[in-house]
Amino acid sequence: MRILFITDNFPPEVNAPATRTYEHAIEWVKKGTKVTIITCNPNFPQGKLFVGYKNNFRTIEIIDGIKVIRVWSYMSANSGFIKRILDYMSFALMAIIVGLFEKTDTIIATSPQFFTTWSAKILSFFKRKPWVFELRDLWPESIATVGAMDSKSWVYKLLEKIELYLYRDSKLIIANSPAFKTNLIDRGIEEYKIEVIPNGSNLELFDRNKINSVIRNKLGLEGKFVIGYIGTHGLAHSLDFILKTIAVYKTNFIHFLFVGDGSEKSSLVNLSQELGINNVSFLDPVPKEKMPEYLAAVDVSLAPLRKSDTFKAVIPSKIFEAAAMGKPVLLGVEGQAKEIIEKYQTGICFEPENKTSLISAIETISKDSNLYDELVKNTILLAKDYDRKKLAKIMLSHINDAIRN
Repeated sequence: MRILFITDNFPPEVNAPATRTYEHAIEWVKKGTKVTIITCNPNFPQGKLFVGYKNNFRTIEIIDGIKVIRVWSYMSANSGFIKRILDYMSFALMAIIVGLFEKTDTIIATSPQFFTTWSAKILSFFKRKPWVFELRDLWPESIATVGAMDSKSWVYKLLEKIELYLYRDSKLIIANSPAFKTNLIDRGIEEYKIEVIPNGSNLELFDRNKINSVIRNKLGLEGKFVIGYIGTHGLAHSLDFILKTIAVYKTNFIHFLFVGDGSEKSSLVNLSQELGINNVSFLDPVPKEKMPEYLAAVDVSLAPLRKSDTFKAVIPSKIFEAAAMGKPVLLGVEGQAKEIIEKYQTGICFEPENKTSLISAIETISKDSNLYDELVKNTILLAKDYDRKKLAKIMLSHINDAIRN
């Protein structure tokens, strides 16, 4: 089988969509599937080309047996609504142009930024091949949730109509959360065409036996209880709330480590300085292969989102990577993610954007050593159940079934 996969994020970018697509594609190639990825030249989240790349019209490289076609796009930082739309739409157009010349049996497009699915739909029409909608975010709903769009505007309502049309037109929808499936069914999408493949982690890359004291020593964190946030610093992640809580919660024992970049990074650094916080460190983003080293250096992985009904359907990939490394989670997300953490008992949950709740959760997880050890032990089963390799094979099976039917 031949798969043409459209995604605007791919390694060396290190966000969740890039990692999920790459790790799934590797497993599909091992199964004899020919995978072609159409993607941008790496520039996320700052909108600046990574060193060693050029924003050429079309460049081809082979990565672990995957044919990767990088196309020109208008590049913008992950902030500013109009510029981001131009970024998304330029890539969508280029994906259509280049995709017309690629042979395939099916086309897959992944969100967030559902303009990739417009490309898949158009390519499906011209190539007479089925297409698959991989649903990683409810767009445009999530954009309105962070205040980047008015949900009552005519633009929002138009995009929502297009969204529903694309769900109906696709041959198969792969949702990464059961709540996304429920949302679609409630909005009239046929249940039979929706399958759920959640996020997971690469158990070979995220090895719980790795121990890293170098980072702790370098940052002077010996004897500290380290709570780490590793990932995109964006509008949805409510990191400003975390900093404001830290400013109130004075402690020398606990240190907060933020690793990554994003549209809110500079604002967060400035806010930390304004608040006079002295137990926070901000580090630059690191390559995916280095992330396990930083997770190994923390005691707890922090996974917050803004308080919103929309985010109750979101399951952050951080919780699976943390479990693979044997690290409990401090979770500030309601809904599906909270249900997973409570089911496996691998972390402490706090109410999003509630300072009292967050402080209580920090106190509990940092001071009760018996509880902490139990949480660490429980991470083993969660990691095994959400093994990325296993999930990739299940997803490929669903795609095969959809094509045969």
